[in-house]
Amino acid sequence: MTRDNEMSETELLDVVIIGAGPTGLACAIELERLDYSYAVIEKGCVVNSLFHFPTQMIYFTTPELLEIGDLPLVCEREKPSRLEALKYYRRVVETYRLCVHQYEKALTVSGADGDFTIQTELASNGEKRRYRARKIIIATGYYDHPNYLGIPGEDLPKVAHYYSEAHPFYDRDVAIIGAGNSAADAALELFRSGARVTLIHRKPDLSRSLKYWVAPDITNRINNGEIKALFNTVVTEIRATSICVRTVSTDEEQELPNDFVFALTGYHADYDFLRSLGVRLDPATLKPELDPETLECNVKGMYMAGVVIAGVENNKVFIENGRFHGKQIIAALREALPPRAQLSEVGAN
Repeated sequence: MTRDNEMSETELLDVVIIGAGPTGLACAIELERLDYSYAVIEKGCVVNSLFHFPTQMIYFTTPELLEIGDLPLVCEREKPSRLEALKYYRRVVETYRLCVHQYEKALTVSGADGDFTIQTELASNGEKRRYRARKIIIATGYYDHPNYLGIPGEDLPKVAHYYSEAHPFYDRDVAIIGAGNSAADAALELFRSGARVTLIHRKPDLSRSLKYWVAPDITNRINNGEIKALFNTVVTEIRATSICVRTVSTDEEQELPNDFVFALTGYHADYDFLRSLGVRLDPATLKPELDPETLECNVKGMYMAGVVIAGVENNKVFIENGRFHGKQIIAALREALPPRAQLSEVGAN
């Protein structure tokens, strides 16, 4: 179980981790093993982003590549499902008794290396809390911030930037904007559940990074006319019962009947929050300025872990490689902030 409310606001912790995704949990495991004092602050539930994945999602990767803390991920088939992954990461938290504060949002960070102050807010009642820490690890991911289209009607209730399940859209006209794995998965599931699906993509073809078992499936459905695909096309406006699209090459415009829209156009890190921390971002790539060996950013004492380090290239950092950032950061921390056990041994000698 998570260990909430076991510390006072005046206690100076060794480390505060912001974000309880797989990478944040991997960092917490390393801190737990070395007897550092720490807390993990998470604005949602444990592995909140994974919880919001489509309910029937199957991972692209095999289970051993999602494992952290040397705990095996057991699944029925070759690749784990979303439900199996959620169960696994709950077991990780329970096994290591990680100190995770769920439904508590980090608002601001002040102070400096050796004594940072983290101001938070509880989702349940708006109560403000304060933590002090010698070091900070930012592992906030990117899935909570969609790439908006910036077009009229995007704020209508029928528009969503996340897809969960197909049943409510039976016998409806559904538009999916995008052609990556999320869009292809949603299109196939919606089609098989009786929705009339139109896939709209600004480029001339499906993404080359589609999962190997999805690519032929979605291609066949499009070729057979079961899923309508509009390539080289952009959505210019979303209306109550229709959408307006424009063909890029010809500037031809048309209006299509529509009941629901899934704008699955990707996500990005919370750049405003990072800038508020003093983190410098590359103007072109939006990658944070950091030491590639230690993952310490330009703010001394502040480390970055997981996909948050990738900037606009967030498709290059996954659980599979981000899970190793914990060991990398803690190796650097052991030099800057020796574990208590190590200090005790020195004192005894």
